[in-house]
Amino acid sequence: MSYIPRGPLTDLPTGHPCADCPVRPVTICRTQTPEVLAALRGLGTMQRLQEGQTVFHEGDPARRVFMLTYGSLKIYTLLLDGRRQVTGFMFPGDFLGVAVEGEYAFTIEALEGSELWWFSRDAFTRFVDQNPSIERELYHLSAHELAAAQQQMVLLGRKTAAERLASFFFELLERQERAGTGEGQILDLPMNRLDIADYLGLTKETVSRMLAELRSRGLIRLAAQNRVEVLDHAGLIDLAQGSGGNG
Repeated sequence: MSYIPRGPLTDLPTGHPCADCPVRPVTICRTQTPEVLAALRGLGTMQRLQEGQTVFHEGDPARRVFMLTYGSLKIYTLLLDGRRQVTGFMFPGDFLGVAVEGEYAFTIEALEGSELWWFSRDAFTRFVDQNPSIERELYHLSAHELAAAQQQMVLLGRKTAAERLASFFFELLERQERAGTGEGQILDLPMNRLDIADYLGLTKETVSRMLAELRSRGLIRLAAQNRVEVLDHAGLIDLAQGSGGNG
């Protein structure tokens, strides 16, 4: 779901503008030198978003790239018959907006109050050309996104409804663990039931039924409307991998 660099975190001198950035350990900035980070920050502009506000729409000219530093976003596209397909969610540290063509291929909308840094696409491209370390991170990011797209095809094409929901929760837990955020086995879900349904290729009613099923199996507990506690981590993994029975 999200790419998190695995290289060592670069030490920054006291007073560096990026020294206190809470998301630096999980961004493409992680392994960059202080000089590269300072130059990159100088290219960027901070933008705050309200819940429901769009970053860009499908078909808009691809003039900017973005790095999310706070909050969460959803990515979606509209099918020809008007139905919506949510293709992913973005969390702090994620990079977005890289487009092969001259237009964005999807719409991105804030799930909650969020904050991001944006960069002119042309200026960022020149910066990448001058800094191979950034280019390497973007290459790994692209490889990760390709693998994630392949996993999503398997999820939508082969897994049962219960397996899809278990996989979704497992992906969120993995992201949380790698980023060192969250509260153990607690998942706070900024997306609503319909967003989850449109991501998993299900109906909202089916998502609600599958939540009840996972709860009845003792895998999860609904601590609140949008807060899930995973009670049986191993059982959730088994179900996500298709070895936990039918749903």
